[in-house]
Amino acid sequence: MSPPALELWGVKKRFGGIRAVDGVSLSVARGETVAIIGPNGAGKSTLFGLISGELRPSAGTIAMEGRDVARVAPERRARLGLGRTFQSARLFGGLTVRENIQAALVASGRGDGDVRGALREVSLEGPERPAGSLAQGERKRLELAMVLAGEPRLLLLDEPTAGMGQQERVAIMELIVGAVERRGLTMVFTEHDMDTVFAHAKRIVVMDRGRPIADGPPEAVREDARVREVYLGGGSSAR
Repeated sequence: MSPPALELWGVKKRFGGIRAVDGVSLSVARGETVAIIGPNGAGKSTLFGLISGELRPSAGTIAMEGRDVARVAPERRARLGLGRTFQSARLFGGLTVRENIQAALVASGRGDGDVRGALREVSLEGPERPAGSLAQGERKRLELAMVLAGEPRLLLLDEPTAGMGQQERVAIMELIVGAVERRGLTMVFTEHDMDTVFAHAKRIVVMDRGRPIADGPPEAVREDARVREVYLGGGSSAR
C-alpha cells in the first residue's frame, strides 16, 4: 500500500511564547483535495510554511510519500514533488512570461520542458509580455503554470483566488481542478472565499489557535457547532 501524499505528526511551531502551530497531526491521501480554513491567527500560513520548508518545526514530523522532510530545504522538497503558490504571486517581474516559465523549468531540472504547453494549460497568452505588467488574475495563472511546469505530485496553494472577482475566481479554480484531475494530483489549499472552499474541497480541515478543531467532508464541517462558533458564523476572514 502506497504511503499518503502528506503526513504530519505532532507538528508544532513556536515564535517565542506564541504557539502558532500547536500539535497538528494530519494525513492526506494521494489524490485528495483538502482545504484548510480558519479565522485570523489560526495558524494556516505558518502550517503552509512548515509543509513547504520555509519554516522548520519546533517539534514533530512532516513526511511526503513516506519520506521525512521536516529538515529538507524548500528547493529539495520541490524536486521531491511539492509545488507551491502564494497568496501574492511570486514572479520575476523583470522577466517575460516565457522567461518565468523557463526559469521554473530549469529550477525543477526540466530545462527542456514545453513552455507553450504550460501557457496553454492555464489559458495565458502573450509570452513576451513582462510579468510585472500582468493583471492579478494573469499573475495567478502564470504562477500556476510555473508550478505545474515542475511536474509536482502535491500542490500546496495559498489562497489561489485572492484579489479576484467572482467570475475570475470561478475561472482560475476550473483551471486548477482541471489540472489536478488530468494529472492525478493531490491538492491542499487555503482560501478565504467559502463558496470556493465548499464547491471544490472534498475534505475540509478547520483550524483555530494552532490546532485542527474539525476535519471531514464539507457537509459535516458546515454543520459542526464549533466551526460555526469560531469561524463560519463569526464573520472572520480566512487569514
